[in-house]
Amino acid sequence: MRFPQLQAGPRRAAVFFILVTVMLDVLSFGIIIPVLPKLVEQFMSGDTARAAEIYGLMGMAWALMQLVCSPIQGALSDRFGRRPVVLLSNAGLGLDYILMALAPDVTWLFLGRMISGMASSSFSTAGAYIADVTPPEKRAASFGLIGAAFGLGFVLGPAVGGLLGADDPRLPFWGAAATSLVNACYGFFVLPESLPREKRMGFSWKRANPVGSLVLLRSHHELFGLAAVAFLGYLAHAVLPSVAVLYVGYRYGWGSTAVGFMLAAAGVSAMIVQGLLMKPITARVGERKTLLIGLASGTIGFAAYAFAAEGWIYCAGIPVMAFWGLAGPAVQGLMTRRVGPSEQGQLQGAIAGLSGIAGLIGPGLFSQTFAFFIGASSSPDVPRSSFHMSNFTLWLGPLPGAPFLLASLLLLLAMGLAWRATRARGT
Repeated sequence: MRFPQLQAGPRRAAVFFILVTVMLDVLSFGIIIPVLPKLVEQFMSGDTARAAEIYGLMGMAWALMQLVCSPIQGALSDRFGRRPVVLLSNAGLGLDYILMALAPDVTWLFLGRMISGMASSSFSTAGAYIADVTPPEKRAASFGLIGAAFGLGFVLGPAVGGLLGADDPRLPFWGAAATSLVNACYGFFVLPESLPREKRMGFSWKRANPVGSLVLLRSHHELFGLAAVAFLGYLAHAVLPSVAVLYVGYRYGWGSTAVGFMLAAAGVSAMIVQGLLMKPITARVGERKTLLIGLASGTIGFAAYAFAAEGWIYCAGIPVMAFWGLAGPAVQGLMTRRVGPSEQGQLQGAIAGLSGIAGLIGPGLFSQTFAFFIGASSSPDVPRSSFHMSNFTLWLGPLPGAPFLLASLLLLLAMGLAWRATRARGT
């Protein structure tokens, strides 16, 4: 994996550390995915339904903490520099996983998840660091590497967590704590500051709260349009963690092994696109066309998922969906061009805020859509028929892929907004 050209060798090492930080943050998060629901179920005395309710609330609380704390961390990094915020976040995550490993009941576990949402808000600071040390024309490629690091952590994390948690569901939390604390210690010695003192901005709660940070996005017409594109992308992405596993189980009868292979294939495909192809594609066609190509790929990929009558067709859509990964780094790179050096932290906090809002809306939107459309029939193979809701008759029949179709339409809308927002510059 090659890194975009930076100003000096130490900066390349710093970017490598930032990528490792992102990977380990996601790895530590992924490690606990296989065991956290089971641990909640244990605390609920085996009541699976109640455990599912608590686990869902944990996910919402985590997203809420991301929404609240990402702009605060971004504003703090604009004031005090990126280095202390990144290192404190790593250390905080490590200590939080120790708390969760020792949690005596579900209340403490719930508190741990909230703290995790606060500490892992360092993604916004990591993005600001990349913007500091990378020339504007190369930022999309660097953000692509962040996406690749994210994918690597997500591929490795659940696998490691499943192995560690085979005998003891608390052991993965100790593993997650170790990775975060070791990374904090490593960064203490190798991570230089990226934001010079003369480019820093005073801290203001007006800028650091979720609403205040989003005001920056309205400061420029093109920036606001790109923010809308990013939000629709985050919202569409929420369909994958919300219903993908349920969907493939319902429609194709896949078990946990098949689902695991599918998730691994998606992660590897995303890594290839963002880690290896993002840079040459952006260099050849520019960030604007890269963004449009990515959104078009996502639109087609989600539509393929929605109408895939067989599992192999769904799998064939995974490489197409992987090219959607071009859109995120491209839109982020375009947005960083439209603010100054002292506002990069605030911008990344605002972007993370958009992700947090989408994380609060998306799961309910897509899960309810899925439940409604499979409710048309108890079987996914029943021919199209009429069914009633309130005073309306819908000639639809069972459409289990409806959530993916909705996500496809959201990306189609995002593509139109992206074309309009960027046509003036043609970047």
